[in-house]
Amino acid sequence: MNNNSIVKRITVLMLISIMSFSLVACNDKDSSKVKESTQIVENAHGKYTEEINYTLGRLTVQNSKLPEGDTYENNAYTRYVKEKLNAVCVDAFEANGEDYDRQVSLAISSGDLPDMMRVGDKNILDELVENDLIADLTEVYDNYGSDYLKSIYDSYDGRALDTAMYDGKLMALPGTNVDSAPSEVWIRQDWLDKLDIIIDEDGNGCITIEELEMVAKTFREKDPGNSGNPVGIPLAYWLNSNDYGGSNHCMTGIANAFGAYPKLWLQDEGGNIYYGSTTKETKEALGVVKKWYQEGILDPQFGTRTWDDITALLINGQSGIVFGAWHIPDWLLNNIRAMDDNAVFSAYVIEDENGKANVFHNNASNGFIVVRKGYEYPELAIKIANIFYDEFANSKTLATDAPEVAKYHVDAVDGAARPFNIEINKYTSLLDDYSDIRRGVNGEIPVEEARTVESRVIIGNVTKYLKDYENSNVTDWAKYHSRMKGVALIEKLTKEGTFNWVNPVFWGTTDTMKTNWANLEKLEEEMFIKIIIGAASLDDFDTFVNDWNKQGGAQIIKEIQETLK
Repeated sequence: MNNNSIVKRITVLMLISIMSFSLVACNDKDSSKVKESTQIVENAHGKYTEEINYTLGRLTVQNSKLPEGDTYENNAYTRYVKEKLNAVCVDAFEANGEDYDRQVSLAISSGDLPDMMRVGDKNILDELVENDLIADLTEVYDNYGSDYLKSIYDSYDGRALDTAMYDGKLMALPGTNVDSAPSEVWIRQDWLDKLDIIIDEDGNGCITIEELEMVAKTFREKDPGNSGNPVGIPLAYWLNSNDYGGSNHCMTGIANAFGAYPKLWLQDEGGNIYYGSTTKETKEALGVVKKWYQEGILDPQFGTRTWDDITALLINGQSGIVFGAWHIPDWLLNNIRAMDDNAVFSAYVIEDENGKANVFHNNASNGFIVVRKGYEYPELAIKIANIFYDEFANSKTLATDAPEVAKYHVDAVDGAARPFNIEINKYTSLLDDYSDIRRGVNGEIPVEEARTVESRVIIGNVTKYLKDYENSNVTDWAKYHSRMKGVALIEKLTKEGTFNWVNPVFWGTTDTMKTNWANLEKLEEEMFIKIIIGAASLDDFDTFVNDWNKQGGAQIIKEIQETLK
């Protein structure tokens, strides 16, 4: 063998040896990654070794009930996160309602996003993803999400997380939106008693359109609130909602009784998409409301009153009928009770001609928490979610472990004080919690066995109300009404099979919607108002449908059809 051959053989052997060593090293390195990943999961609630900051875009509310001295940025919730994770909250901006949306838009246009913020609109989330402004949370959710947090999302069969998925990547942490159907009609029971009016004689929790009309007419004629200027049924000018949580002051419950589902995208038996605001059932419902306006049963100033104006009618004793979700006693009707110690409400559902309560499934998500792309600690968003939607929700010893936080629950401090102003609850949570509350109030289980801190607090509220309802405080009154009337009605109708569920098939945005939807919404709103107040005939509804299709509606339906395919 010559020297060249020996050199070649030595070189080959050396290369093989180097490659083998590299493979072993790579395997050891991969193994180390697996161990590190496992450790991350085990320390999902672990503190950072050094103090870190996180800036927030903060959605506030008008009445947070924060105790004196506490702020959105520095309160029991943010202090607990500091103690638990060594992470300090700094609010980049704070705003309420539309002002908050404007702040978000400004942050996006300038490219100067806070580390985390709430996004309420799916269109804005689309924009953030398209412009590559937010972090991919897939890995941190997988590694840091607690088992319970993941089980919450799993209870929606993917419908919640899917709204934040883009090309298989989780780009936001969605708030969940449990079904809170139906839109209930809340009626002053003390006024019914005062006027000897009896409705719902069969006790099934449902009343007819005719019964509602009779009550409104009688309230207007007899003025049981002694206001001097009574109003029968006040409704907001936007009339309908595609979410029961936003159905307050709306005719959504009336429309549903006619089998109408305005503002929703539905699919018929033949697989064809249609828009619920353009159906003959919606026309029929508008016809009834139009008749009420003509007869003075509907608020004569319909179409011009603001939300606050309508709320004032209720507080001033001018009206005793209001539509809304099960929870409006907690934040709307409580204002009436604060002004009138005698105020008592009962909740009903308007039934259809077959005695059914027609309802639709909500969008499974409601709001999103996004993390700025490039933020060094994207996993912090998941850690915070674990604390508020797992640890606090399931704690049996919160009063001991976090007394400040426990007192917030007792004092009903608004959830907006938390870093994330979203809710993340299991799909069955509404009725699960009510079951605990009902059994706790009835003494069937110890208060400590209730699954959530909130339920344990509410058991106390309801118990106090029942012991001395005449002298009860507003909070105890509100919790009794929202749970033992509002949710109790939902449980009753669920058990008795009264609900007739409809499943909307589309919640997104198409290309034509981006350019035409604002005009189409304006067209719908204006025509519906005109029909009701008599500026247009009921038959003009058919003209509206034709115009709606010509101005982009028909194209949107095609796009939705293609998307679903």
